[in-house]
Amino acid sequence: MRDFLKRLPKAELHLHIEGTLEPELMMALAERNGVSLPYGSVEAIRAAYDFTDLQSFLDLYYQGMSVLRTVQDFEDLAMDYFRRAHDEGVVHVEMHVDPQAHLSRGVALATVMEGLGRARRRAERELDLSTAMILAFLRDRPADEALTLLEQAAPYWETLDAVGLDSAELGNPPAKFSEVFQRARALGLARVAHAGEEGPPDYILEALDALEVCRIDHGVRCLEDPTLVERLRAEAMVLTVCPLSNLRLKVVERMEDHPLPRLLEAGLTLTLNSDDPAYFGGGMLDNFLACRRAFGWSREVFLDLAGNAIEAAFMPEARRRELRDRLAACR
Repeated sequence: MRDFLKRLPKAELHLHIEGTLEPELMMALAERNGVSLPYGSVEAIRAAYDFTDLQSFLDLYYQGMSVLRTVQDFEDLAMDYFRRAHDEGVVHVEMHVDPQAHLSRGVALATVMEGLGRARRRAERELDLSTAMILAFLRDRPADEALTLLEQAAPYWETLDAVGLDSAELGNPPAKFSEVFQRARALGLARVAHAGEEGPPDYILEALDALEVCRIDHGVRCLEDPTLVERLRAEAMVLTVCPLSNLRLKVVERMEDHPLPRLLEAGLTLTLNSDDPAYFGGGMLDNFLACRRAFGWSREVFLDLAGNAIEAAFMPEARRRELRDRLAACR
């Protein structure tokens, strides 16, 4: 089964590129840029990855990204992940990027976007890996700041595939960002949003109605509202579920307790994703394997999940047809 899951052409729809920063690269970039970290070794960094909730993770996450300073840093960050993902059978990666977290520490938007753009072009050329970019807004920052960021990103609009909403969910409802999402819609950008991870089911409803999203990132708490579940099923709304992330952030205590089987039984359209693989115990293959161990799913289930991701991905139709054919060859 491991060989099958590795060969399976996997599209990753929920990934934060800053969350792919492995301790080894973090230490290397800190040395290159003269950044002082409160950790003396790679082992010390890994030991800090014992999170109690989303906020405890975010504290370390933002601290870690302090080593990202130059165009080359962002290119190295993304290429480091793209190579690992490619080795695990990932064929398409959609990366959230959090420019506000970089702007607030004096790193220009052009630095971020040019570095990631270089990596995207290299990934297609060197790895046959297609990519998409989601400009994410930090929901614990003011909504007018998000709108300013979207306008500031005008030189890069044509390179963006969607806007998103991430960071600390509790107390930051989606409706707060309705204006910037309306602006993104006017620009022809797709919309996605984190909702229903730590936040209540009502946040999923707000994301659907106030933000008009085409995908819900996480969404696992939808099961608390049967009416919402029926709507998600009827609309075939895609949920980008991140099993190991939910485990590491204590959304569930054990993988066996994860609501994924119940979400499947409810007829929802699910995909598997890694979220922040450097911090949560592994990339796409590890997430697929964790589900196999916990739920004993058959090949058909994984084929369906991989197919959902290919159909929901932001990619040209020619690429989608190519990946459908590759998926069919695994049947």
